[in-house]
Amino acid sequence: MRILLVEDDLLLGDGLRARLRQLGFLVDWVQDGEAAERELIAGQHAAAVLDLGLPRKDGMDVLAALRRAGMTIPILVLTARDAVADRIRGLDVGADDFVIKPVDADELAARLRALIRRSHGRPQERLVIGNVVLDPAARVVERGGVQIDLSLREFDLLHALMLNCGRVLSREQLEAHIYGWGQEVESNAIEVHVHHLRRKLGGPVIQTVRGVGYRVPGAGSSA
Repeated sequence: MRILLVEDDLLLGDGLRARLRQLGFLVDWVQDGEAAERELIAGQHAAAVLDLGLPRKDGMDVLAALRRAGMTIPILVLTARDAVADRIRGLDVGADDFVIKPVDADELAARLRALIRRSHGRPQERLVIGNVVLDPAARVVERGGVQIDLSLREFDLLHALMLNCGRVLSREQLEAHIYGWGQEVESNAIEVHVHHLRRKLGGPVIQTVRGVGYRVPGAGSSA
């Protein structure tokens, strides 16, 4: 999943970006509040990690502005402000979760996965469509109990479709899910990834809605 990291501490930001990438996230990183607000309003990220003490615009003000604009993106606030009053204010303004620095990147990743799946109405971690099971934490896909070897982008595309089961996602929306800033996207990249996924998964797991995009049928979650 593609997330936005908003952190002005260069050492911390670089470390978090590197570790979250290792854990399977596509991470875009900005270092001030104005850039954060601009990118989040664009609506191309599945979640955000937002520091509060930012240059140009305080993180709390960014959060308030996003919620006033009707943006529902999950936002995990990462901050050194450990006062209870600050946490209460952040939650009241619209934060979905709070983590106090210093932070363990693996815990941060787990919290992000939980926020993302809950924002899509998926309380359990594993996603299931027929005999296809996707585990976001382990980044494993199985079909009939047999693990399927997928590329990073194939996994991310399938994850996006399964999170949004029953909903049609356009090519542009899928590109936003699986490509970050500065990554070149071939005009037929999504079609190629879908073709490979269908060959590997078998059956009508991914449906084409002609002229609109792709979807997977309604799916449940498994514990």
